[in-house]
Amino acid sequence: MKGESTEALLPNMVATSLAKLPIPKLMRWGASDVHFVRPVHTVTLLLGDKVIPATILGIQSDRVIRGHRFMGEPEFTIDNADQYPEILRERGKVIADYEERKAKIKADAEEAARKIGGNADLSESLLEEVASLVEWPVVLTAKFEEKFLAVPAEALVYTMKGDQKYFPVYANDGKLLPNFIFVANIESKDPQQIISGNEKVVRPRLADAEFFFNTDRKKRLEDNLPRLQTVLFQQQLGTLRDKTDRIQALAGWIAEQIGADVNHATRAGLLSKCDLMTNMVFEFTDTQGVMGMHYARHDGEAEDVAVALNEQYQPRFAGDDLPSNPVACALAIADKMDTLAGIFGIGQHPKGDKDPFALRRAALGVLRIIVEKNLNLDLQTLTEEAVRLYGDKLTNANVVDDVIDFMLGRFRAWYQDEGYTVDTIQAVLARRPTRPADFDARMKAVSHFRTLDAAAALAAANKRVSNILAKSDEVLSDRVNASTLKEPEEIKLAMQVVVLRDKLEPYFTEGRYQDALVELAELREPVDAFFDKVMVMVDDKELRINRLTMLEKLRELFLRVADISLLQ
Repeated sequence: MKGESTEALLPNMVATSLAKLPIPKLMRWGASDVHFVRPVHTVTLLLGDKVIPATILGIQSDRVIRGHRFMGEPEFTIDNADQYPEILRERGKVIADYEERKAKIKADAEEAARKIGGNADLSESLLEEVASLVEWPVVLTAKFEEKFLAVPAEALVYTMKGDQKYFPVYANDGKLLPNFIFVANIESKDPQQIISGNEKVVRPRLADAEFFFNTDRKKRLEDNLPRLQTVLFQQQLGTLRDKTDRIQALAGWIAEQIGADVNHATRAGLLSKCDLMTNMVFEFTDTQGVMGMHYARHDGEAEDVAVALNEQYQPRFAGDDLPSNPVACALAIADKMDTLAGIFGIGQHPKGDKDPFALRRAALGVLRIIVEKNLNLDLQTLTEEAVRLYGDKLTNANVVDDVIDFMLGRFRAWYQDEGYTVDTIQAVLARRPTRPADFDARMKAVSHFRTLDAAAALAAANKRVSNILAKSDEVLSDRVNASTLKEPEEIKLAMQVVVLRDKLEPYFTEGRYQDALVELAELREPVDAFFDKVMVMVDDKELRINRLTMLEKLRELFLRVADISLLQ
């Protein structure tokens, strides 16, 4: 603010910034009415060597700092703001810089893993969380009994990372080692005591996983089917058992379309939700899918069926791997399309930021699988089949169009993230192609077309043709009458349109859109000459209709790919 000093502005800036922090849960402490994420004991607010008087979160500012609770000095003063990182480290035993703490943990954990012949699983999210939990990170290595390695690694890793914030360690061949790395917040005179304490804490959790795994395997995965009848998928859409029946049928239908094993796809559909009823998944929810895979293997199911049970949820997030085999692709698409058809079918579309059934992720997942695996699937027939399997449960008469429009909208977001321009996306969306692989081919073709010298002129010409046709209320002919043509420019253009129409038909049929647009770019010169020399809206009705018909045929050629009149 003009005229006010930094000293005067700082207190309000700090207080406002703290108040606007997106903290989901606040707490009070003592007799104070102040709310914050944790109790605040001191506020140090300096500008250079001067204390800025202020009351922040109920505390009067000062130059007093408190260090590490057990290792640092209880209180000490700071003379100048520039001293903060150094004095806090030396006297307070606190590393103030988050990035420095994170880098230290990463480097020390990598070294600790190397010493035991392994590689630490230093996922970025857990690394960031642990760096935020400690002030003076000390990396230590611990172990657990090798017998627990008989349990699927995913379950062990889930409890180590999720519950305990430990870093698992893998051998060079990718197998889990009976070790883990953790970060203490203190330099102990007896680090073995801390190590033993952490080993003691994790042992019961691993024992639980072992017990659940052994108990679950006493019956077949399929034996859990009846229990799915007791769990609602959605009140209007039935139980998980109902959903399983629909997924089973839809996965088989999809498998037939894409050339996958229909029997294996329907089997995977039948078993798809059975692991949700197991003890392991009930206790460790993030192991859904992967435990289904392990139990299916134990039961002797086909390998592609077992893998599909794990990969049905892929892609789980942006950039995640796609299902690896055709059966898994069929199951993943079926699961997501069933949810999309059902939720849209009862009118519960995502609104704003609210998307409780993760429909945006489901739609994008279906599109990614179809496009990146180049599957011959049409959203129209796929959605119709998914809707049909619901019988009379759905109440939205426009459910098919709503689902397709929603999915095409996901294309917009996806291709923008991929770097495509908005007008390129709009040009393809205008044709509403419902085959995702076909949509992708059109996008690549239009993007390439934009690089051609003729692109701008032909886009402008298409816009002009579109406007002329839109303003005309004439009933046009089915074909151009060659005998009515007069001017050399219109004769030449008409001939090239006819030649290209016949030549490009196989291109359009085969989806060779890029080649087609390259050929159509050759029309730039005759199109420019036509508009320079020929008047379209002449008084002679027969001549006028013939010229309008020719322009319509010209535009139809481009529209076989996209509406390039929308290109800027």
